[in-house]
Amino acid sequence: MDLILPDMGLLFWTSLVFAILLIILAKFVWKPILGAVNEREQKIADSLELAEKTQAEMKALQAQNENLLKEARVERDAIVKDAKETGSKMIEDAKAAAQAEAEKVMKSAQDAIQSEKAAAIAELKLQVASFSLEIAEKIVRGELSSDEKQKALADKLAADVNMN
Repeated sequence: MDLILPDMGLLFWTSLVFAILLIILAKFVWKPILGAVNEREQKIADSLELAEKTQAEMKALQAQNENLLKEARVERDAIVKDAKETGSKMIEDAKAAAQAEAEKVMKSAQDAIQSEKAAAIAELKLQVASFSLEIAEKIVRGELSSDEKQKALADKLAADVNMN
């Protein structure tokens, strides 16, 4: 039974050693341990708060990046649309300029044809007038001579007219 019921002296000395150990631990060891635990707890809380802030900032940055991408797409679409409009306008302007140039060339060609035609008609009139004068001259000369000469002149003139 000695094992189950301890002695009073043993109980006293065990309690005294436990109390001294408890006082030493409370005075020298527990404060640094509690301070370290509290400091670690504070660091963990600060780290969690920083992580939450960082996560919120990341979400904000992600939303901002998405907005920037949307704006860039809109700007890209506007630039492409503007380039297409400019290209089609340049093509239409070039077509209009080519059409105007073609009309100008056609008008110039028609004017050249008209002037060549007028020059040919004028030259033809000059030749007809020259032939008429030659014929008149020959007729006048032939009338001034005898009848035989008139007949010969008429035959000759007829032969000249058939050749031309």
